[in-house]
Amino acid sequence: MAVYRKFDTPYSSIVGGVNLATLVADTRPLAIPAYRRLFVGQSAAVLGVAVTAVAVPVQLYALTGSSLVVGLAGLVGLLPIVVFGFYGGVVADAVDRRRLYLASSGITWTTTLLLLGQALFDVRSPALILALVAVQAGSFAVSASVRGAMLPALVPTAQIPAANALTYLAASLGQVTGPLVAGVLVGLPGGFAYAYGADALLFTAALYAAARLPDLPSGAPAGPPGLRSVLDGLRFLRGRPVLLMSFAVDLAAMVLALPEALFPQAAATRFHGGVGPLYSAIAAGSVVAGLFSGWIGRVRRQGVALTLAVAAMATAVAAAGLVRHLGAAVALLALAGAADLVSAVYRQTFLQTAAPDRMRGRLQGVYTVVVSGGPRLGDLRAGAMAAVTTLTVAWSGAALACVVLVLAAATAVRPFWHYRAGPGPGDQAETRPD
Repeated sequence: MAVYRKFDTPYSSIVGGVNLATLVADTRPLAIPAYRRLFVGQSAAVLGVAVTAVAVPVQLYALTGSSLVVGLAGLVGLLPIVVFGFYGGVVADAVDRRRLYLASSGITWTTTLLLLGQALFDVRSPALILALVAVQAGSFAVSASVRGAMLPALVPTAQIPAANALTYLAASLGQVTGPLVAGVLVGLPGGFAYAYGADALLFTAALYAAARLPDLPSGAPAGPPGLRSVLDGLRFLRGRPVLLMSFAVDLAAMVLALPEALFPQAAATRFHGGVGPLYSAIAAGSVVAGLFSGWIGRVRRQGVALTLAVAAMATAVAAAGLVRHLGAAVALLALAGAADLVSAVYRQTFLQTAAPDRMRGRLQGVYTVVVSGGPRLGDLRAGAMAAVTTLTVAWSGAALACVVLVLAAATAVRPFWHYRAGPGPGDQAETRPD
C-alpha cells in the first residue's frame, strides 16, 4: 500500500498571469503505480481495437458493397453488450475485479485471433465476421464495466476527473493512430490479416498490464449474482435525475449523431478515398481537448456543460455531413471529437462519484450498455437511413435532430440543468493499492 497526497497544483508555471494548471492535462494520477499500469495497458489495447474497428466495416463493405450490412455489425453487437454489460456489472460487484477484467480481456484477445484466422484463410464470410463481432462485443462489455468500477479504488476521489480525462486522452490517441494505420494496412494485399494481427499483438500488452494489477475485491457482500442484483442497480438510478439524464443525453448523441457506419460509403462515393482520416478525425479532436483538459474539473455547472458539449458535438457532425471537401469534413469531425471528450469526462465522473463501491459495478454495467450499445444502434440507424433516404439525410439530418432533442430534454429536467458539482475534497491523504 502507498499513500498519496493531493498537492495544491500539478504545475507551478505561470505564463502571462495564467496558471498552466488550469489549461493542460492533470497528470497526477500517473504517479500511482496501479493506475499507471491500467493506463498503459488500456492505451495499447485501444490502439489495436481501433485498427480492428476500421478493418471490420471496411472488410464487410468490400465483401458486400452494402452500408446496411456494415450497420448490421452494430446490431449483432448490441444484444451481447446489453446482456453482458448488465450482468458483467453485477459480477464485478461480487468477485475480485482484477481477475474478472483479466478473464474478459482474454476472451477479447482470443476473438481477435479468430478474426485474424478468417482473414489469413480468406474465408470471405460476412456471417462469420458478424458472429465474431458479437462475441467480442460481449467480452468488451464485461471488461468495460469492471474497468470503470476499478478506477475509483485506484486514485483519490479528487483525481477521478483527471484520471478519466487521461484515460479518454489515451483512448483518443489510439483512435487517431489506429484508423490511420488501418487505412494503410487494409490497402495492402492481404491487408485485413495485417490489421487483425496488429490488434492481437497490441492486446497482448494489455493482458500483461492487467495481470500486474493488485487484487481488487468488490465492496459488495459475496453472493451469487443474478437478476435481482441487476434490478437493484436499476432501482438505484430511480429518483436520480442527474444520472438518468446523463445516460439519456449520451444515448441520443450516440444513436443520432455518430455517422461512422457511413464513412466507407462517404469515402467511396463522396470523397473518393480518405476512409482512414474520417475514422481518425473525431478522436484527433478528442486528443487536442484532452491535452488541454485541466479546466474540466473546475466547472461547477456540470449539467449545463455536459448538455452544451453534446449539442456542440452534434452540430459539428451535422456540418461535416454537408460539406463536399474531405479536409473540411475531417476538421469539423475533429471539432465534434473535442466536444465529445468533454461530455465523456463529465458522464463518467457523475457516475463514479455518485455510486457507492458496492453498487459501482452494476452502474458501470448500465453505463457500458449506454455508451457501447448506443453507437451500435447508431450504426444500424445510419445504415438503414442511408439505404432508404440519402447519405446527407442519414448523416446531417439525424445529427440536427439530436441537437434539438438534447437541448429540449436537458432544460426540461431542472435538477440536471441546475446541477452543480460540489467543492473538491481538501488536501488529505488517501490510501490506494499499488
